[in-house]
Amino acid sequence: MNKIITVGREFGSGGRELGRRLAEELGIEYYDKEIISEIAKNTSLSEKYIRSVVEGKPHSLFPITIGNSFAYNTDYHVRQIQEIFKAQTEIISSLADKSDCVIIGRCADYILRERKPCRLFVYADIDSRIRRCRSRQEGESLTDQELKRRILAIDKDRARYYNDFTGQRWGDKSYYDFCINTTDVVIKEIVPYIAKMF
Repeated sequence: MNKIITVGREFGSGGRELGRRLAEELGIEYYDKEIISEIAKNTSLSEKYIRSVVEGKPHSLFPITIGNSFAYNTDYHVRQIQEIFKAQTEIISSLADKSDCVIIGRCADYILRERKPCRLFVYADIDSRIRRCRSRQEGESLTDQELKRRILAIDKDRARYYNDFTGQRWGDKSYYDFCINTTDVVIKEIVPYIAKMF
């Protein structure tokens, strides 16, 4: 069975960077945004719409071909969301079959639970997350207070998506093998130590 590492993360905690650097350090595959592209290829939906659903911010989808019934439209929307999760499950399972890998987010820890992945969760205090976002030039036009609200809103959306599809609580330490606090930490300096666990 392949070595699988899943990385859940708070926005701005550096979880994506940690996962990418860990994959490089271990010489294994790294999957993140590629999963969205693969879902789009396997469904009739756009990457933009899929991203909005997977990030927990689905918007109502009312194609011209659908009737005027609100209930029917809601049912259609729910079916689209379920179709995305089904495609996501198939793609993540397929990627895990191919080789050792690190997979970022996308409920991979839950989807691959039968394969016993090593499940990491990366978090940091809010001030550190604001600084990390600023260093990546995200939210340049926002005040610290506005950026904080944006960070917390993204976390809330991620939590809702994860909780809805897994029945588990996003960020609950009992669902992870390692919780890594990156507050005031330089990610590239800690990755070699984390890699030694594998």
